[in-house]
Amino acid sequence: MSTPSPAPHAGAASAPPAAVMQILFSVAFVHLLNDCVQAVLPAIYPLLKQEFALSFTQIGLITLTFQCTASLLQPWIGLYTDKRPLPFLLPFGMCVTLGGVALLATAPSYPMLLLAAGLIGIGSSTFHPEASRVARLASGGRFGFAQSLFQVGGNLGSAFGPLLAAAIIIGSGQGRIAWLMLLVLLAVAVLVFVSRWYAGHLRNATRKIAVHAGPGMSRGRVLWALTVLALLVFSKYIYMSSLSSYYTFFLIEKFGVTVESAQMYLFLFLAAVAAGTFAGGPIGDRIGRKRVIWFSILGAAPFALMLPYADLFWTAVLSVVIGLVMSSAFSAIVVFAQELVPDKVGMIAGLFFGLMFGISGIGAAAMGAMADTTGIEYVYRIASFLPLLGILAILLPRMDAPKR
Repeated sequence: MSTPSPAPHAGAASAPPAAVMQILFSVAFVHLLNDCVQAVLPAIYPLLKQEFALSFTQIGLITLTFQCTASLLQPWIGLYTDKRPLPFLLPFGMCVTLGGVALLATAPSYPMLLLAAGLIGIGSSTFHPEASRVARLASGGRFGFAQSLFQVGGNLGSAFGPLLAAAIIIGSGQGRIAWLMLLVLLAVAVLVFVSRWYAGHLRNATRKIAVHAGPGMSRGRVLWALTVLALLVFSKYIYMSSLSSYYTFFLIEKFGVTVESAQMYLFLFLAAVAAGTFAGGPIGDRIGRKRVIWFSILGAAPFALMLPYADLFWTAVLSVVIGLVMSSAFSAIVVFAQELVPDKVGMIAGLFFGLMFGISGIGAAAMGAMADTTGIEYVYRIASFLPLLGILAILLPRMDAPKR
């Protein structure tokens, strides 16, 4: 059975009922918890580097392991659940994450660290496509708003992760990672509630509300537009991975700040990412998603080009501006792609979330290897040119008129 996707109509912009808003906030909250746990992993890299005597290449491989397991399964899970929805896959996937956190807290060797990162990635791959589908079903037609609210939960979690790491893990040892299991257990409990609503929604859904006309384009044009969106995700997340994975090392190496101070600067950047993400979806609902995508990626290019040459103060300022501007694109990209292929909502969500994770992982591993040979500052100079690929947004078809 195809998952219902409400068709837009004249009243689509009205706010969803309170009960459905509760579901939206629930999946956003779990996204916060999920990504907070994930963000602790790169935040404790200095700790793991010291305890296990790791190189930058080995650190990059940890990220690659997590990102690949988090990315490769997502499109397939989304494609399968487009035909056969599995509401209780949500809490089950979070239980896999629970096992990964437990192993990360007790891992005695580098291979076990890789296995722990892989389990956390598998849990993520089951959560994102189904949770994104639930957010769309509960959107009341405000697809950009719903996707942004869902995504900003993840961004807030990514911002709080380094703070949590600095507060309870950094300086205290690997075993303190086990405290994160409490967050994962809370996420499991909330997802049991969400999955019950999701199952009831599927039972009550009819074929009539599942009809969606689509963009009225040929298959070739749809594939071309999806390819352009994928290239934009490539430029965005290769660059973002350079900031999220190595920003603390960059600040420590270039400016000599402490690990705790570097974590605070990383929090500022990730908080800006969360704010930009929340703004991008609703703005796209009003002025059109293509304009948001165009401004978001290409608009960050001047600031990215200046970042490697700035002092500490301006590095902090520029990173906040980059996070705020560049992050507004992802919700618009996902919703744009879902409108191109409206009968494959789960597959599209899985594909683009998976592409985001996969590209970030490959980029982190490549930049780690480059940093080992050329230094972390050189990596930032090379990566600063990536946002210029935002010019590709001009190739996207125009699909949505502004809503006033």
